[in-house]
Amino acid sequence: MDVWKAAAERARTHGDVLVLAAGQPSTPAPRAVLRATREAMDSELLGYTETFGILALREAIAGHHRDVYGVAVEADDVVVTTGSSGAFTLIFLAAFDAGDTVVVARPGYPAYRNTLTALGCEVVELDCGPETRFQPTVAMLEALPEAPAGLIVASPANPTGTMIDPEELAALARWCDAHGTLLISDEIYHGIVYDDTEPTASAWETSRESVVIGSVSKYFSMTGWRLGWMLVPESLRPALQRLASNMTVCPPAISQYAAVHAFGAEAKEELDGHVRRYAANRQLLLSGLPKLGITDLAPADGAFYAYADIAHLTDDSMRWCQDLLAHTGVALAPGIDFDTVNGLHTVRFSFAGAGSDIEEALDRLERYMA
Repeated sequence: MDVWKAAAERARTHGDVLVLAAGQPSTPAPRAVLRATREAMDSELLGYTETFGILALREAIAGHHRDVYGVAVEADDVVVTTGSSGAFTLIFLAAFDAGDTVVVARPGYPAYRNTLTALGCEVVELDCGPETRFQPTVAMLEALPEAPAGLIVASPANPTGTMIDPEELAALARWCDAHGTLLISDEIYHGIVYDDTEPTASAWETSRESVVIGSVSKYFSMTGWRLGWMLVPESLRPALQRLASNMTVCPPAISQYAAVHAFGAEAKEELDGHVRRYAANRQLLLSGLPKLGITDLAPADGAFYAYADIAHLTDDSMRWCQDLLAHTGVALAPGIDFDTVNGLHTVRFSFAGAGSDIEEALDRLERYMA
């Protein structure tokens, strides 16, 4: 967020900013969604909805999981939330008590750690490096002094873009079931994967005692619509119902009516076109960065990020990113946000924007490094 603020100021004063820091698509919602929005504004009251979301949307989400993963999901299994951020807060409150230990991967999405800490949980970070594709393993869990209350995994992950092998995800789910650990599987980047990677797997393919987090933000190109969802076991639903009805009443009504149409064939064709653009941008970075001497890159299996170790350039990624922005107008995300130990020498490139922006950013970066 500090980088975004500085980039906005640079745009105001210089007009030359290339933002490769944003963790969001650069495209609007699908045309089918926009049409449905206009129709809903004319035909729907747009007042409060059911706390867990309108039935049509929950049925669409359940059908999506049945079609993509072959998992028996019904509308009652789905809890619609105010963004995936709202889903995480609700499930943390419903499932964990203050003082409970929850395990996350490092590097990883900082909001897991920050939200859990704010709620009084004890966060244990697993140091995940290239030897495990920056993902946790059963062996790491076995090495803990005791089984944690929760484990959060993300595949594809932010910031690395790496994915958990389907067999390893299944093994993690079985371990969690056997040890009374709640597995929370962040699957919000599903749909954004590339031809040379393994297919994505869902935790519910193995364990219906786990929690799956989804969102219309990333693949569906609807970040600001603030709509996410969870697949949750029945035992957690009463607590979630009470918490959600008090904290948010319901997710945004207009977003719910519109998002029903994000799961249709017309929207999918458009969204898959975005993924093809991401794939081309990904190739630009994976071939262009090594030419600049930035060779230590995490495998970009999915999502739209390239995570780079730049220890040969800096031991202060925040200052390096600030200097890069000041001299070139290129905005990157410093790794310190994602890794509290090694992030001082890592950065995250987002390739969700236009290919021409990627090419120009590489040219500016080359001149800067020279």
